[in-house]
Amino acid sequence: MPLDDRIARVTARIEARSREGRATYLDRMRRLAEEGPRRAHLSCGNQAHAYAAMGADKDALVGARAPNLGIVTAYNDMLSAHQPFKDYPDRIKEAARRVGATAQVAGGVPAMCDGVTQGQTGMELSLFSRDVIALATGVALSHNTFDAALYLGVCDKIVPGLVIAAATFGYIPGIFVPAGPMTSGLPNDEKSKVRQQFAAGEVGRDRLMEAEMASYHGPGTCTFYGTANSNQMLMEFMGLHLPGASFVNPGTPLRDALTDAAAQRATEITALGNDYRPVCDILDERAFVNGIVGLMATGGSTNLVIHLVAMARAAGVILDPADFADISAATPLMARVYPNGLADVNHFHAAGGLGFVIGELLDAGLLHPDTETVAGTGLALYTREPKVEDGRLAWAEGSRETLNDRIVRPAADPFQSTGGLVELSGNLGRGVMKVSAVDPARHVIEAPAAVFHDQSQVKEAFRAGRLDRDVIVVVRFQGPKANGMPELHALTPILAVLQDRGHKVALVTDGRMSGASGKVPSAIHVAPEALDGGLIGRLRDGDVLRVDATSGRLEVLTEGVAARPPAEADLSGNSWGVGRELFEVFRRTAGPADAGAGVVV
Repeated sequence: MPLDDRIARVTARIEARSREGRATYLDRMRRLAEEGPRRAHLSCGNQAHAYAAMGADKDALVGARAPNLGIVTAYNDMLSAHQPFKDYPDRIKEAARRVGATAQVAGGVPAMCDGVTQGQTGMELSLFSRDVIALATGVALSHNTFDAALYLGVCDKIVPGLVIAAATFGYIPGIFVPAGPMTSGLPNDEKSKVRQQFAAGEVGRDRLMEAEMASYHGPGTCTFYGTANSNQMLMEFMGLHLPGASFVNPGTPLRDALTDAAAQRATEITALGNDYRPVCDILDERAFVNGIVGLMATGGSTNLVIHLVAMARAAGVILDPADFADISAATPLMARVYPNGLADVNHFHAAGGLGFVIGELLDAGLLHPDTETVAGTGLALYTREPKVEDGRLAWAEGSRETLNDRIVRPAADPFQSTGGLVELSGNLGRGVMKVSAVDPARHVIEAPAAVFHDQSQVKEAFRAGRLDRDVIVVVRFQGPKANGMPELHALTPILAVLQDRGHKVALVTDGRMSGASGKVPSAIHVAPEALDGGLIGRLRDGDVLRVDATSGRLEVLTEGVAARPPAEADLSGNSWGVGRELFEVFRRTAGPADAGAGVVV
């Protein structure tokens, strides 16, 4: 199937916009690649320090012709998604030895959990942790002793930070190695109902705790389709995972076999062999377009609208929010996974999963079929399904039919004709809205504003009954320069309660509200942010706003707003406590949300 003209046009404008930066990036990568294997340029003293603790692997390392893999791990045992990585380094080392290679843990990166920090002070470090992860990976790989890298990470900021670093070291091949989702627990919709009941005072904290623990109950990624699982989808659509690796549960024979295969495949794609596949050749404009198509087709997290822009910049590719909106308009929504449906990612995987979706989108001409991947040339490799047969890993052709059309549908018969992400623009600035879970009757909300400077004020107003009406809740001074752009997901139950009472409700914020925001229309990532001169900083209670996902408008209808002096917020409390002191330089130098809110890119 020829490439859809709409996808081709977006790709062409990204290529034109990126031409100079991409050329400079590739020139740097080629020059670094021409130096040959990294270890060949180390002195004997350098090498002795690098290999001192390697025991029986020393001879292979000194010989320099055996590939040496650098492992960058986000392991900690507080995060369920990353706890399975504990044993990965030993497994990877043994798999490498079986093919005559070696592996070393190059370094670790931090991995924080937005689930733990939702509504808490620590969330103000969350977005910036992405840049810290990129920096930490840079330190790990700076020893210059690795022929390829294996990146062990899953969750929200971890994968984007690792991708930024992998692109920066783009002359080195790299494979992303996931850990998989936890098995299914209490259904996500039931957990959400209990959260709303607690917010409305209908149940106590004991019932809330019982529901939360029944939902998040074991090792692996949370099972709803938020940022973490959207990351895993992206790594397949962009060719950085082995095919079918994303949603295999931890601790299973197939999960272990895929980890072994990733290590062995990494040895095959180094510059020492005949199938050199550096990251810089994989992460081109077409790969990012494919990733955005995947995001829209599966109803993935809006956080990736920020992260993909930052990831692309590290590879010399310049994305714009309009690219996401135009690709969304061309891409059918093929999956219903919570919060866009009742199924979780395990159900989605069982119903055909990513292999089915990729095959359908290729057949519809909505993906670039000829991209480079860690598995080989061509995205059709990712329609295959991994299986363990007679103790060995093999790939078979995946299902070409949906196994449950309530969860995943063909591209020709989707849940809706577009991907469900809309760019909003107007006198309030630019933002985005995820509408795939929003009732079409709520795509246009016009109502008076209630303006707040932090989410605790919103909760107080709700408890006092001041929001029990048609209202557009504005939460400003939540951008990267103000307080690190925290996730505002803790407001979702409150806003959902107001909506369920029959009120017209929307959220407008220069902060973030993830893919778990669900059924409440939310204009997020508004730029310029309040602290950067945005008109959102001049709004007052009672100003009439219009949030219009149908026409893509975000406007204040009250006259004279631009002539007002900007509001001032006391942000002194954002500068200290729970480590925030260390991030002052990040807040001062962060870019705008529509450019990825980056510090290092």
